[in-house]
Amino acid sequence: MNEPVPPAPVIDTRRYRWAIGIFGLALVIAISIYQLAASGTGTAGIPAGRRLHLFVAPLATSTLNGDANLSPRCDASRPNPRALNVCARAPLVLGFFVPGAAQCMRQIDTLQALAREFSPAVQFAAVAVRSGRAETAAVAHAHRWTIPVAYDRDGAVGEVYGVQVCPLVEVVHRGGIVADRLVGGHWLARAALAERVRALVGG
Repeated sequence: MNEPVPPAPVIDTRRYRWAIGIFGLALVIAISIYQLAASGTGTAGIPAGRRLHLFVAPLATSTLNGDANLSPRCDASRPNPRALNVCARAPLVLGFFVPGAAQCMRQIDTLQALAREFSPAVQFAAVAVRSGRAETAAVAHAHRWTIPVAYDRDGAVGEVYGVQVCPLVEVVHRGGIVADRLVGGHWLARAALAERVRALVGG
């Protein structure tokens, strides 16, 4: 006589879903940071004394969807309100970040705080490297950033700028010559970065 086979135990996987989600998010962030490091050559960013690479990139808060233009026509008299154009004539503080990387996003928080103090004499802006419009817009909304935040969907801007690490901030004179290339966590402090911005305005 055959014995009845007991049913297989039911395993409740709901309590593991949050852990799987967090692991997946961490994996995406790690891959993005690895790709930044792998794609760059030489030192991160553009060094002081060199001219800024021009580009036009779609703003995350706009309806513009696409990749950055790395060879734009420099016409600051006809700005596109849906795009970040670094051809603008005002002094510029430009930060690069990867959505999900906490320290990188803290740098943009610092730029936002300084914009309240130094705008409109200085333009502040940020670029999300290898990020889409929806993801970048969600981050900007969550952090309440009002400075222009563009997205670099295919990583072309990040590659041209040699973005290997973040925080990375380019401080640029009127006319497009880099005054300072600031790399690392020291520049997360508002006071430290404000000193460089004051020097930019004074110069």
